[in-house]
Amino acid sequence: MSIERIDEYSFEVGAIRPPSEGGSHSLLLRPTRNCSWGRCKFCYGLVYDRQKFEIRSVEEIKQDIDSAKAIADAIRAVSWQLGQAGAVNHSVAAAMVRDNPGLNANHCFVLVFNWLAAGARTAFLQDANTPIMRTPDLLEVLRYLKQQLPTLERITSYARSKTIAKKSLQELKELRAAGLTRLHMGLESGDDDVLRYVDKGVTAEEQIAGGKKAKEAGFELSEYVMPDLGGRAMSDQHARNTARVLNEIDPDFIRMRPFVVNTTTPLYQDYQDGTLELSSPHQRLRELRTLIQNLDVTGRVCFDHFLNAWYQDTAHRRTLFTQDYNGYKFPEEKEEVLELIEEGLKLDESLHLHVKDMIELRSL
Repeated sequence: MSIERIDEYSFEVGAIRPPSEGGSHSLLLRPTRNCSWGRCKFCYGLVYDRQKFEIRSVEEIKQDIDSAKAIADAIRAVSWQLGQAGAVNHSVAAAMVRDNPGLNANHCFVLVFNWLAAGARTAFLQDANTPIMRTPDLLEVLRYLKQQLPTLERITSYARSKTIAKKSLQELKELRAAGLTRLHMGLESGDDDVLRYVDKGVTAEEQIAGGKKAKEAGFELSEYVMPDLGGRAMSDQHARNTARVLNEIDPDFIRMRPFVVNTTTPLYQDYQDGTLELSSPHQRLRELRTLIQNLDVTGRVCFDHFLNAWYQDTAHRRTLFTQDYNGYKFPEEKEEVLELIEEGLKLDESLHLHVKDMIELRSL
């Protein structure tokens, strides 16, 4: 294939992916569009422009896989022509863009190039709940993906715990055997009052059922938690019950995503009229301390988001926690995390990044 013909190939890419999938330059493919629930009051499906949820046909998805493969094959061919023996690096990129300047703006080319340069080992299936597909259809997609892109070692997806709980263990094991290796689930909270308040559409027990079944089927599991989602009024119960649910599941990763009110979601009105009172930086740290103190897990706790306890130190912004994707190993490093929280509580509260400042910036 000539460099010019790369522009003939494209595939559909959704709006978001987990930060850890971006850090590993996962290939993004989109078997489903948007969110199958879309009613959570903290998100409201806005990252997908509140569009209707759709499951794409297996044939459409296969065509996208073929397009990604065609682009990858063209990039590798150029590498061989340049004497780079198939390696994908800056020299290959410079040569391709020199001959076809438009490639700089070709999102599919850039995505595939970065994926190849990172080793072509991971793929992420978008959007919010790909496992809701019929199991035979998803199995066909996974097998075709592995066949066409055999360097893949990890295939990942977002998933709703309720969806996973409804699948049979045999179905989940088949999906795992076909190559789906990691699931990202938005736990948000393990407290039923908080879950009802934000219209999460799932109970704490359903979260446990989905998480435990995912682990039993052999998936690597990331659970996402939103500190302060219940505001000051439900802070303690949010922390304690979330720890209880996480202890039952024992996920591989617990990823902290501190809550910030989006000005275009239903919770913003509650925030404006005072129904929802958000916690101050020290109050958030105390809630986090309660959560960590009550955690009895064997996975990793991660603070891989910029809102996790940033503070001002002279002229620089710093963070209390390591922000890499692997975080802290529990229980071995639990005391270290608690010590870091205490360090944050000793800092004057005015030095911390305040969630209210973030909300004001979003409202401008």
